Amino acid sequence: MNEAPASSKQLWLRIARWAMAVIVTVFLVRAVADASASFDREQFSLSRIQFSWLVAAGVAYLLGLLPMGLYWHYMLHVLGQRPGLGQTLRAYYVSHLGKYVPGKAMVVLLRMGLLRGGRFDSTLVAVSVFAETLTMMAVGAFLAAGMLAARLADHRGLLLLACGLMVVAGLPTVPPVFRRLIRGLRVHHASPQAAQALDRITLRVIAIGWLCNAIGWLLLAFSLWAVLRALPLAEPLAGFPQLMPRLVASVSLAVVAGFLSLLPGGLGVREWVLNELMIEPFGRVVAVSSAVLLRLVWLLSELLVSIILYMTVRSARQP
Repeated sequence: MNEAPASSKQLWLRIARWAMAVIVTVFLVRAVADASASFDREQFSLSRIQFSWLVAAGVAYLLGLLPMGLYWHYMLHVLGQRPGLGQTLRAYYVSHLGKYVPGKAMVVLLRMGLLRGGRFDSTLVAVSVFAETLTMMAVGAFLAAGMLAARLADHRGLLLLACGLMVVAGLPTVPPVFRRLIRGLRVHHASPQAAQALDRITLRVIAIGWLCNAIGWLLLAFSLWAVLRALPLAEPLAGFPQLMPRLVASVSLAVVAGFLSLLPGGLGVREWVLNELMIEPFGRVVAVSSAVLLRLVWLLSELLVSIILYMTVRSARQP
């Protein structure tokens, strides 16, 4: 007697998954088109770009996301969820495509959908996404504020912005504050075991997240350096260690500000921050072009790895 409702539920779940796929695809196409058009306006000849460095930038970006994805996997296990590592990374990388859809709900929905299965608590999966994302943003804002204060203090407006974002994103990652915040959302009504699981998020868990994300942000900064290497610059580019403070501040503040702006992919906000910090040493054309090219490289890298992982890694099965 329960076969009809069950089949109806599966049908609606299948429709919902296809709807999410269509929505993400539409906004991805729009993001690629906008980035390509912006890059064309900067009048850089494609023949003068070193594509090997763009490949290196894409690889560095995907490697930078890896420790962040591993932290999410660790957070899931802390909360009592037990997906395989391949399943977690599959959901993590594919969910990045959701940030190009207005709002940030699609990222959470994609991760929950890709970790579907009766042995996963959807409420705790959502809590883990919330904790992982806040930690990523907090570490990024902290690094941006530190680099700006130590080496780029003349950018006072951006320094104040980084400090403000550090408080907004960092304060909720303090374990007692995070637990109070989640309990204030009354998640225990949706998941009775959520209240007990939240007690496992300790300072040690958050500290591991800060370490993982710090490594990730350094690799994302290297990705920006590789994009600069790909461009036909008038003067030789300094090494990564010499430019690291500016690169880390640029990438981390751009991504965090773009994320908290709630605009799809932080469109416009990321480019503005990168332009402000890159225009002084490299000039306007290189600053704008590197910002647009970085977005295009990251987007295509996300798309490629998502297709590979979606096709090769098996999703969780119903027990």
